[in-house]
Amino acid sequence: MPEGTENKGLIRRFLDAPPDSVGKTIFVAVALCLVASMIVSAAAVALRPVQEENKLRDKRINVLQVAGVYDENVPVNDAFEAFEPHVLDLSTGEFTDAFDLDEFNALAAKKDPSIMRPLDDDPAGLGGQMQVYRLVYLLRDGNGEIDKVVLPIEGYGLWSTLYGFIALEENGNDIFGLQFYQQGETPGLGAEVDNPRWKALWNGKKLFAEDGDLAITVAKTPPPEGTDYHVDALAGATLTSRGVDNLVHFWMGQAGYGSFLEHLQAGEVN
Repeated sequence: MPEGTENKGLIRRFLDAPPDSVGKTIFVAVALCLVASMIVSAAAVALRPVQEENKLRDKRINVLQVAGVYDENVPVNDAFEAFEPHVLDLSTGEFTDAFDLDEFNALAAKKDPSIMRPLDDDPAGLGGQMQVYRLVYLLRDGNGEIDKVVLPIEGYGLWSTLYGFIALEENGNDIFGLQFYQQGETPGLGAEVDNPRWKALWNGKKLFAEDGDLAITVAKTPPPEGTDYHVDALAGATLTSRGVDNLVHFWMGQAGYGSFLEHLQAGEVN
């Protein structure tokens, strides 16, 4: 038998088979899956820069909003130029020039061990480790003095890790605002952390009591220090509210921004 005759016979038999035969059905299904997967993969790769740009834009909008300077009529990137980004060393509470911003963002994106440290106590649910360096933002007034400080925060709620920002006045104690830009809590319950009415409750609250202790709470009833240190818990979302309370206490305490806030309150941040 001449070489290739058997293979041609197989191909011929396949082509001559009825359209609804098992062989042709399987072939078409596999071919469609392969083509579809190639198209999806190509689209994902091609759109990745756009996705990253949209994520950055959304984060910047949240920084503008939490600081109270967002204007939908002003281009986001233009408005964001008013903020000074700084890499903060949490262990010292001081800014560091050990990284340029592009390098730091790349390290933070892949959770590089060089900027991470283990946690013996993890009340915010960060998975047992945290970044020892954080990117924070200063907003200055017309005289060049610090007007607000925007600090990134994160922690576990009921179903998800909540990522957001807290904006403080220049005294390092008064809260201007708090909001989350990424969360996966229960719609209508824990997801109400995004409700403007609940976010507005944070405005004007204080972190520290007169004796210097961290007093802010998210609870059903105010603490002994009074309502200046109290934000109402979300109705029907006890665990999400507890998660927000835990993460705020963690980040505003000594394991987080505590040392930096001490410098800020002493007027030592320029």
